[in-house]
Amino acid sequence: MELYFLGTNAGVPTLQRNVTSIGLRMLDERRALWLFDCGEGTQHQILSSPLKLSKLEKIFITHLHGDHVFGLPGLLSSRAYQGGTTPLTVYGPPGTERMIMTTMELSQSRLNYDLSIVEHTGGVLFEDESFIVESALLEHRIDSYGYRITEKDRPGSLDPAKMAEYGLKPGPLFGRLKRGETITLDNGDSLRPEDVLGAPKRGMVITILGDTRPCDNVQPLAINADVLVHEATFLHDLADTAHEYYHSTSKQAAEAARAADAGQLIMTHFSSRYKDEDQLQPLLEEAQSIFPNTKLAIEHELIPVVHRKSES
Repeated sequence: MELYFLGTNAGVPTLQRNVTSIGLRMLDERRALWLFDCGEGTQHQILSSPLKLSKLEKIFITHLHGDHVFGLPGLLSSRAYQGGTTPLTVYGPPGTERMIMTTMELSQSRLNYDLSIVEHTGGVLFEDESFIVESALLEHRIDSYGYRITEKDRPGSLDPAKMAEYGLKPGPLFGRLKRGETITLDNGDSLRPEDVLGAPKRGMVITILGDTRPCDNVQPLAINADVLVHEATFLHDLADTAHEYYHSTSKQAAEAARAADAGQLIMTHFSSRYKDEDQLQPLLEEAQSIFPNTKLAIEHELIPVVHRKSES
């Protein structure tokens, strides 16, 4: 899995940064792309990226402020022209469906793919054999949600030495064991997957928060996450301003990552007062003094998701 930041600015776009949108590329896991928020200009940013709308499977909206959703109608309308004809599901807070459908109706837009819209107020939003997506309410001027994406543990690798002990050679039986099936050997004995598989491979956990000031639901969403994506709109010398506008500082983002024992913190949603990467360095230094494994979200940078601690 890889994160790709399409927009990292707060409020309005600038010449240096676009407004919020984050791609989660999951080509190895499910040959899919998930998108988190869709600020104005997102589809244009995608044209300059390695992301493909033909792979887009789900969009998760954190909240309905314009810098997080004004790019959504355009992207939905033009997705098919970039090869996106497979079903698409949009998850968002109450009001998401009305916003999308009103825009589509008034613009007389026609979609040639199946669009599902799931409104929620938190909880488990999606689960299949590979992933669970949960959400919880944060603290912002309007309802804003954070998302926790948990990849389920995967079977361990086949142990060649153990397979040889049972006289097994590469073939269909290998696949059945990897899928968790018990097989019958030529001598009639049963062979369980756990007899020849290594330890399960721990799945990744990614937490992506919407706009928020510090609140109780941050930690349960972020606990033990391999990667925490947290807004850091201001330096901490503007903590009063951040609180007034329901945002967080870089210090508060770092404190959240440390309290949750996250593996890595990626800060985003920067105030336009910080014009370029050089002016963002004080935010990075402030956060790293509390949580060293912190980085700034840089647009058009592909960030691999790695385990927070090495597997034993």
